[in-house]
Amino acid sequence: METTQYGNLHRLFDENFIDYTSYVIRERAIPDVADGLKPVQRRLLQTLHNMDDGRFHKVANVVGETMKLHPHGDASIFSALVNLANKGYLIDRQGNFGNLYTGDSASAARYIECRLSPLARETMFNRDLTEFTDSYDGRMQEPVRLPAKLPLLLLQGVEGIAVGMATKIMPHNFCELLKAQKKILRGEEFAVFPDFLQGGLLDVAAYDDGNGRLRCRARIEEKDDKTIIIREIPYGTTTQGLIESVEKAARGGKFKILSINDYTAEEVEIEIKLARGLKAEETIKALYAFTDCEIPISPNLTVIRDNTPAIMTVSEVLRENTLRLRDLLEKELLIELARLKERLQAHLLERIFIEERLYKQIEESTTYAAVLSTIDQALQPFLAELVRPVSREDLEKLLEIKIKRISRYDIERKKKEIKAVQRQIKEVETSLKDMTGFAIRFLDDLLTRYGQDYPRRTELATFAEVQASQVALSNLSLGYDRENGFFGTQVKAAPEHTLACSEYDKILLIDKSGWYKVINVPDKIFIGHDLLWWGRVAEKTLFNLVYRDGKRNICYLKRFYTPKFIIDKEYRLFDEHRRSEIIFLKTGEGINLRAHLSPSPRTRRNREIFRCDDFLIKGVAAIGKRLAARPVRRVEEVSDAVAAKAEEQAPQPPLFRKPGA
Repeated sequence: METTQYGNLHRLFDENFIDYTSYVIRERAIPDVADGLKPVQRRLLQTLHNMDDGRFHKVANVVGETMKLHPHGDASIFSALVNLANKGYLIDRQGNFGNLYTGDSASAARYIECRLSPLARETMFNRDLTEFTDSYDGRMQEPVRLPAKLPLLLLQGVEGIAVGMATKIMPHNFCELLKAQKKILRGEEFAVFPDFLQGGLLDVAAYDDGNGRLRCRARIEEKDDKTIIIREIPYGTTTQGLIESVEKAARGGKFKILSINDYTAEEVEIEIKLARGLKAEETIKALYAFTDCEIPISPNLTVIRDNTPAIMTVSEVLRENTLRLRDLLEKELLIELARLKERLQAHLLERIFIEERLYKQIEESTTYAAVLSTIDQALQPFLAELVRPVSREDLEKLLEIKIKRISRYDIERKKKEIKAVQRQIKEVETSLKDMTGFAIRFLDDLLTRYGQDYPRRTELATFAEVQASQVALSNLSLGYDRENGFFGTQVKAAPEHTLACSEYDKILLIDKSGWYKVINVPDKIFIGHDLLWWGRVAEKTLFNLVYRDGKRNICYLKRFYTPKFIIDKEYRLFDEHRRSEIIFLKTGEGINLRAHLSPSPRTRRNREIFRCDDFLIKGVAAIGKRLAARPVRRVEEVSDAVAAKAEEQAPQPPLFRKPGA
């Protein structure tokens, strides 16, 4: 019994959760691909359209009216209205709607005003093309979708978090989107990229048609050697947040600044004064590496398509919006054609009724039915001149014509009106035969009238990757206490046993016994007493190594570049043996060695000189080249002059030996 009750409860939760999930996804968080709007935005725009009289309305009144359609309270409506208004396309503003740059909030709804923009009136509404449904309480009608003629989803961008899914669609440039739609109609290739109101620089190399990754940077200028100015900020940031990130990085020792001041008003202006000894170019790189002056953005184009969530690309959305635009324009033309034909029918009937004096034939009719029948019979000879057969409604409209209008009837004026309507009908029919051309002309008209208001603000660029380790200040002192065997930034050591580094550096350690490993900068660790070499990991560092193979008592010299590694994993430079050890190690080129050999009664010279550059550079795992036939007691570095002198004085065969000699 308990199992059955538990199963019923589990099923009840599952069903209710699915209903809740579907509601949040479709009715709150995710926009519809058709008109690019969330439900609250659609209801808000419809309310503004219902209220529209050309004048500004108090935002508080608009919010109150929208609550008749939206069941989630005034806060969400007000937030959506401010957001839409600040995008600058559909709503004209009057008053303080907040500051996009500083993040300051808008004034209270009772103090600010708004209305539909001319662009919105022209492209967002047509009652004949709008499907309506009952509002949440059944008292009003709200649109299922607005007949938007703009690719609003890509134009404005949108973010939303639902249950189990989210969407993050970037805003794009008005002119570029409409030009891309023209290319789609012509069957040409196209590409569009994001454009942000905040401006900045944008790397779109990994955009992946709306589902990849972007890198956005602030625009930074060098005012002089000691001053830099931030003129534009990345998308999704504010001047306040950006300044906080700069101050946090400065406190963390990533770079040094004297002061930072925010002079932002209508335009962004953040002034940074540099500390003594720092260059502006280096500080700019550090700002990109350690602060919000560069941010990554991960778009996610999730939409509602046919009442179902779907992941689409920018190209797919724009193609679908373009096809919908053409379909809407065609429907509008068909509706206009039907209205023009009705108007022509009315003009023709009126002209025939008055010019042919058909109204006189009803003088002797005694009933209303007889009057209608008389007029209908009188019109039969003229049916070929009409647009369609005569209906009862047509007859009733003729009977409503007043005597005063008949007495002042102007035949020539009526003919001009008929010709004008016929000309309009012909134009509409011509447009219907070439919908592609008509749609292109429609887009051209929008570009001509509104394009100059929406220039591209964000500059497309390719960024070089800024490595934090390359621009970080070397503000840490790494020390090695050989006597106690400790190594790290908290270890006190003699100056010759310290190294300046940053927290981002990787440190290569090489022990005398032949092991090596790479570690992060430690605070304090025990490393032993035989650490021979340590330093920052850098590509193409050339190591010159002489080691003694303890098993065979042979010395080898080998040269290799910085080896590959896994952090904290220990490797070996040669086979492990209790008597194997490194007897010489130095980095760089042009190194000369003097090897002291074990005495031999058959030889007069017990020293030989080698140039390391004469040995081949191989991998770190190579055994190396045998240094001498006799055992080597020790190896020391000598100057070029000593090496050259030894080469001149060498007898035949020369004591100066090259590898393989």
